[in-house]
Amino acid sequence: MLVSQQWEPMRPVRVDPGEAIAANRANWDDRAAVHVSSQAYGVDRYLTDPEHVSDVAREDIELLAPHLPPEGLTGLDVVHLQCHIGTDTLSLARYGARMTGVDISPASLAAARELAEHTGTAIRYVEAEVTAAAQAVGETFDVVYTSTGVLTWIADLAGWGRAVADLLRPGGILYLRDQHPFLATLDDSTDPGDDGAGELRVGYRYFGDGWAQTYDEQVTYTDGDHTRIENSRNYEWPHPLSEVVGSLLGAGLRLVELGEHRTLPWPALPQMRPSGTGYALPPEQRDLVPAAFSLVAQRTDRGIPSVTES
Repeated sequence: MLVSQQWEPMRPVRVDPGEAIAANRANWDDRAAVHVSSQAYGVDRYLTDPEHVSDVAREDIELLAPHLPPEGLTGLDVVHLQCHIGTDTLSLARYGARMTGVDISPASLAAARELAEHTGTAIRYVEAEVTAAAQAVGETFDVVYTSTGVLTWIADLAGWGRAVADLLRPGGILYLRDQHPFLATLDDSTDPGDDGAGELRVGYRYFGDGWAQTYDEQVTYTDGDHTRIENSRNYEWPHPLSEVVGSLLGAGLRLVELGEHRTLPWPALPQMRPSGTGYALPPEQRDLVPAAFSLVAQRTDRGIPSVTES
C-alpha cells in the first residue's frame, strides 16, 4: 500500500457526531469501488484460490488462537465489526467461522456481498453504525472481531463498548487489533530524509476529550494519487489506550490480554518499511514507539463457560 497525500493538514475540530459520521459514510462509499479494484486488497485472489486468506486475518488468528478451543474458529459464530468490503470477513469464514459482517457503508457491503456470493460463502451482512450494531444484528456471538484501522472512526467509544458487550454471549470474547494510539500522534508529513529514518515528532492529539480531527483527502490509501474520490472530507476521533480499555471494563467485560506490537498492516509514517506481512519503523526507531496493540476481552456474567472452555 502507498501512503496517500493529505490535501490539507489534519486539524482538531468540534463537530456534531452525526454530521461527521454521515461524511465518513459517504467517504467510505467512494472508497469501496477503488478498494475492490486495488491490488492492496487483492479481491481476485479470493475468487481464484478458495484457500486464500488475508495477511491481516492470518496474523489475527495467531494472536487469537490461545483464546479459542482446539479446533479454532470452526463452528463458532463470529461477528466482524467495521468489515468494509469483506475480505477479512471471508478469510475468517475460511477458518471455519459462521460469519456476520457489519459496516456503515452500503457500497462496501454491496461489494462484500458480491464477493461472498461469487466464492459460494454464506455470510450475513448488516448495515449499521457500529454503536448500533447490536440492535441492527439482533443476535449474539461467540466472538466479536474487529481489526486494523477501526477505532479512529468511532465517536462514542463508550457506546462501542456497550455494543460489543451486547453482541457477546456469556463467555464470549472480543478480539481487537489496531494502530497504537501513540503512533497516531506522530506527524505523518515529516520528510524521512536521506537516511530513511526521519524525525519522530508529535503532531496530533493523544487525548480526544470530545475533539474530532478532520482533513480533506481526495485519494485513498491504496492508490496514492492515481484515483480521486468525490466525498473527500474525513473525521477521526483520537482515543487513548486508557479509554479503549476503560470502555470495555465499563461495559462489564473482563480484560484477558493486552499486547503491543512493532508492526502494522500499513505504513502509517513515511519511514515505515515492509517487515514480514506488515510495516515497521527503521531498526533504530523500532523500540521507541509501539506500532499496534491488540487485546482480548471476555463477557463473564452468569458463570457460563468461556469460549476457551467450551
